[in-house]
Amino acid sequence: MATLFRFGYYPGKPPTGRDCNVKLEVVILAAGQGTRMRSSLPKVLHRLAGKPLVQHVIDSASQLNAGAIHTVIGHGAEQVQSQLQQLPTRWVLQEQQLGTGHAVAQAMPAVDDNSVVLVLYGDVPLVKIETLQKLLAAVNAERMALLTVELSDPSGYGRIVRDADGRVVAIVEHKDASETQRAIREINTGILAAPARLLKQWLPQLSADNAQGEYYLTDIIGLAVGQNIEVAALQPQSTWEVQGVNNRLQLSELERLHQRDIAETLMTNGATLADPARLDVRGVLKTGRDVFIDVNCVFEGEVSLGDNVKIGPNCLIRNAIIADNAEIESHTVIDEASIGAHAHVGPYARLRPGTELAAKARVGNFVETKKAQIGEGSKVNHLTYIGDCTIGRGANVGAGTITCNYDGANKSRTEIGDGAFIGSNSSLVAPVVIGKNATVGAGSTITGNVDDEQLAVARGKQRNIDGWKRPQKKS
Repeated sequence: MATLFRFGYYPGKPPTGRDCNVKLEVVILAAGQGTRMRSSLPKVLHRLAGKPLVQHVIDSASQLNAGAIHTVIGHGAEQVQSQLQQLPTRWVLQEQQLGTGHAVAQAMPAVDDNSVVLVLYGDVPLVKIETLQKLLAAVNAERMALLTVELSDPSGYGRIVRDADGRVVAIVEHKDASETQRAIREINTGILAAPARLLKQWLPQLSADNAQGEYYLTDIIGLAVGQNIEVAALQPQSTWEVQGVNNRLQLSELERLHQRDIAETLMTNGATLADPARLDVRGVLKTGRDVFIDVNCVFEGEVSLGDNVKIGPNCLIRNAIIADNAEIESHTVIDEASIGAHAHVGPYARLRPGTELAAKARVGNFVETKKAQIGEGSKVNHLTYIGDCTIGRGANVGAGTITCNYDGANKSRTEIGDGAFIGSNSSLVAPVVIGKNATVGAGSTITGNVDDEQLAVARGKQRNIDGWKRPQKKS
């Protein structure tokens, strides 16, 4: 069931029009080729902050609880659908790209006449939810709304034409504008909201008699004014919210603007960043108090950092939970793992999916783990592989130890009990159980279970040969 919104009400101000409960539908225009990207990949599939441009837009529409999301695609339509088939949108094919008005018209037959339609763009990924909510609040049965911005250099953009009383009366595209109109600095972003029943009246009236030979969505402004439909113009808090992507340079600029915005939010919430310009968040990063993040760290998916967590430089952390007071040293990769309170990881460690470190556990340099549960206070400090393994509390695993968990066909588990000591350079051939407080001598290959308190030594017998001479190179 579609969520209902109250349009026509400005928070903090008295209602300025008739309130009406209507559902929201979103039309996203994503059919363009993006020739300036110089890529075989459709423009809307190029990634910003780790996900395709158009996915940012669909995600935003989803946060507005739209009753339906219609995404209009054209160039590379099959590729777009294939890569994003999991997203909650109805795909609409625009076989010929005849302008923005034509694109919206392709979606309208499936739109409820009693809804309000919000038009967004697949290459304008970063409009804030608060901005869109403000835009929607300005719409009612007798009023549409659009987003505008003022630019010092408005070249190339459609100009907002107002009458003597400051009311919006038209949008004129740059190529069709007079010299006087080109002097206007307020420009159209293309993002607008209007009652569906009015859009269905206006779209068939659009003409392609213009410099581009296209059906401009912006021409509905003149039609609205002709019917005495008020056009409310609102502006976003930041101009970059409505900045589109036409080439790779603009994509990189928008990436840094977006990352700076994330960094400022993190710092406002109590995190310290060694350098806000050298942080990349490609998903959702939640931080507690007094978190410290060093330079060149990348966070992907959903990552949660507890209070007093310290992240060293050059770390990659993906879909992970790191509890209070944990420390992650430099050049560490953590992927779908959980780190307990006061735990210590790295430097140069790799924690693969399924790794769980309990409180005060330690994983050191050049250690790799996979599907490993490492108990409270246990240590795996150097040059070690721990896979498909459970380690109890207070155990110590020496340098160079590996769990031999794969026999070429199947994976098997290793269990190491509380307080066990595994000597350096040991091979534990799974399935195998090392008991509580058991000891494995350095250099051992363990193929059978070791009971509690036992010492296991499995080495070849050492021989010392007198008078042995090293081979010599042939002359």
